[in-house]
Amino acid sequence: MTRTVYLNGDYLPETEARVSIFDRGFVMGDGVYEVTSVLDGKILEFEGHLARLTRSLNELGMENPLSRQEWLDIHHKLVALNDIREGLIYLQVTRGNPGDRDFAYPPKDTPQTVVLFTQNKPGLADNPQARTGLRVVSVPDLRWGRRDIKTVQLLYPSMAKMEAKARGVDDAWLTEDGFVTEGTSNNTYIVKDGKIITRQLSTDILHGITRASLLRYAAEAQMQIEERPFTIAEAQEADEAFLTSASAFVLPVVEIDGAQLGKGTPGPVAARLREIYLEESRKRAL
Repeated sequence: MTRTVYLNGDYLPETEARVSIFDRGFVMGDGVYEVTSVLDGKILEFEGHLARLTRSLNELGMENPLSRQEWLDIHHKLVALNDIREGLIYLQVTRGNPGDRDFAYPPKDTPQTVVLFTQNKPGLADNPQARTGLRVVSVPDLRWGRRDIKTVQLLYPSMAKMEAKARGVDDAWLTEDGFVTEGTSNNTYIVKDGKIITRQLSTDILHGITRASLLRYAAEAQMQIEERPFTIAEAQEADEAFLTSASAFVLPVVEIDGAQLGKGTPGPVAARLREIYLEESRKRAL
């Protein structure tokens, strides 16, 4: 079945959607994006993703082209048109098409390019990896210095993920100056003696929407939280490890650079946090 996508005010079959070869997102990676999950036909964490979208645009000197209600209406219409019960909505905003390639930003009145599309993912909430856990390897973090901006510049995370697959595991954790920054597309955590440890927010990592909600739920559940960097060696000695993202929610990690964590099976903290996150997110879905 052909998807209906949104492009600059129009709802079109995906085969008819066209973006200029001069679009800054294409020639310069000059754009930002967000991904929201859909469960039970409803949108998770909409307000958080919209706030981060606005922040990313501001950091790049771009306007938010649509109002909150317009964004929400587009999300809801795409879910309905594509009959999404469980899946994802991807949105991207670029600086638009200046008519040619130039390093200088185009005039402020250049129309931005706005794209949204859905991905149907049945079983998104019932991911079997939540029961088996993930295996990860460490890879040097060679990305640019503004990882807090959710730009479309995703080549290095993609390269790191492919390196992990070539090494026979599920994903990579990126390291810098001896410490873990984050995963290729997720925030990272370890658990030691019941305490959840995760790197503090800065320009070094993406300010995860799932991360923010999860830490709030963990605090409400009286769990101990420490925000600081940790090393791969410390992670290998942890009782548990896990990651979070908008599409993975909470997934346990059972092996890091070949070292098995605990019994090599998902631990109780990650399992409980996944349960809490899904329950609370469904309650708040729009």
